[in-house]
Amino acid sequence: MTTTANAPANAEKHYTVHRADLPLSCPTPEMALWNSHPRVYLPIQDEPGLKAQCPYCGAVYQLVD
Repeated sequence: MTTTANAPANAEKHYTVHRADLPLSCPTPEMALWNSHPRVYLPIQDEPGLKAQCPYCGAVYQLVD
């Protein structure tokens, strides 16, 4: 995933993820949770175009491999 360790939650709106990052959740495990929404799991591998959008914050995730 293209985030840094302890990144603030919802700091970006577009994220690239890899199959090794699955299962995908928003916020991701690398993000701080104290200032974010409840964790939600996104079945990105089942989505058209391998893209998923978080229903809470609107972040878009793209699966690249």
